[in-house]
Amino acid sequence: MILVMKRGVSESLIQNMVARVEEMGLKAHIITGTERTVIAAVGEERGKSKEKLESCEGVEKVLPILAPYKVASKETKPEPTVVRALDLAMGGGNVGIIAGPCSVESEEQIILAAKQVKEAGATGLRGGAFKPRTSPYSFQGLKELGLQFLAAAREETGLAVVTEVMTPEHVEMVANYADVLQIGARNMQNYHLLQAVGEVRKPVLLKRGASASMEEFLLAAEYILDQGNQEVVLCERGIRTFETHTRFTLPLASVAYLHERTHLPVVIDPSHGTGIASLVPSMSVAAVAAGADGLIIEVHPDPSKAMSDGAQTLTPEVFAATIAQCRRVADALGYELH
Repeated sequence: MILVMKRGVSESLIQNMVARVEEMGLKAHIITGTERTVIAAVGEERGKSKEKLESCEGVEKVLPILAPYKVASKETKPEPTVVRALDLAMGGGNVGIIAGPCSVESEEQIILAAKQVKEAGATGLRGGAFKPRTSPYSFQGLKELGLQFLAAAREETGLAVVTEVMTPEHVEMVANYADVLQIGARNMQNYHLLQAVGEVRKPVLLKRGASASMEEFLLAAEYILDQGNQEVVLCERGIRTFETHTRFTLPLASVAYLHERTHLPVVIDPSHGTGIASLVPSMSVAAVAAGADGLIIEVHPDPSKAMSDGAQTLTPEVFAATIAQCRRVADALGYELH
């Protein structure tokens, strides 16, 4: 249920309603909008009286939430959520640019990459310190040393660090270094991990699983939101289909579909979505045209020497040209690309 509070209602009345909702065995999520506050009452509603809540002081009306994802639903919060980390902003007309190598390979490499992507217009730095790889013999990342190198790159450039966390046990350590915690496609339905990042008050970038439906994707986000972390960004990174001409199939219709159903920002990953560097620029521009709230792009000082995903990684020069094109599209549509 959604409790729509009256305009100008006092904080004490809001807290009274939170207590009333919790007395009914439901979890209360306070969502402050531009015009009024709503309280999402989430849980098993059978036997719970809507009329009792509707008659309380300060409540304007009580509405059902029809979507299975309650807090993520646009029914709960009609206006878009804006997620910020340092100068990186995604949502509400902001198009955030996150870029950097697939893997952190050395301190020199990540600092050089950070300087290059910042010069081209990025405000977020991606880079894997923990790398989930299909083969156990592939490079697995530098672990905490890689996180330290990412922090050094942030110190040099001011870019917000976006990096993946793979297990609940690593959440606290990664959060000590990162500005945005990334949940990779392989972990989209790792519910213990989703709950763990939900307990940390840092933005979370959640990637869609390669075979996940949209409802499964949004319910995964709900796990994070349900723990009280409202700063969730959805990332479409491509899905598995019968096609083999690209690494994955990148459905840009996801942007419009998700914007109809959720207030959360939607970011596109054209690097994993195609797996082919030459396709990344056009898909990046198309994503901005479709209304994406951000891009996360793999960029390496020398992709031919990258320790992972070199085939889908842009050179700094191509990345700069791509962002220049994206900026022209964003300007035409009235978005702020940064």
